[in-house]
Amino acid sequence: MARAPENRTDTDGAGANGRMLTTMAQRYRSALNAYFRRRVDPPHESEDLTQDVLLRLAARDGATDVRALQPYIFQTASNVLNDYYRRRAARGGAMIDSYCEELHAPADISPEQAMLGQEAMDRLSREIAALPDRARQAFLLFRFEGMRQADIARHMGISVSAVEKLIKRGMTGIASALAEGD
Repeated sequence: MARAPENRTDTDGAGANGRMLTTMAQRYRSALNAYFRRRVDPPHESEDLTQDVLLRLAARDGATDVRALQPYIFQTASNVLNDYYRRRAARGGAMIDSYCEELHAPADISPEQAMLGQEAMDRLSREIAALPDRARQAFLLFRFEGMRQADIARHMGISVSAVEKLIKRGMTGIASALAEGD
């Protein structure tokens, strides 16, 4: 006599992987959100970026085999952040999308001044986006994240001297491009 298949949960494979992902999400979600809130504007995008990290971990078969899980998770977060800024630069989006009353107090600015300021910001965004990947990354980490050059060197896996050269290359490239635009 044939038996009907039993409804039961998978105790290995996807079930175990799902439980592991749930555990990682519970353990690292708040730290990842804090990591992204310090690095993106507007800060509400931090939850989406955190979700991207968790999706990448879910897509990786055998994520539990990683020996140093926390550094792996935050390296994945760094990659997600780099992708985020790359997408924004490709879309030509401004570095700041939202209005904040404390930062953008009303001022007596003529429409011409506002237009000139917007054009300068657009030129700056384009010039940053046009930098080579490594120079742009070093420049953004140094100027916008406030990271020390030694920390950038460790983060990028290069020497401090190389970081200095990348930052200088970025700054001189942007300065000369903006000077040409005037």
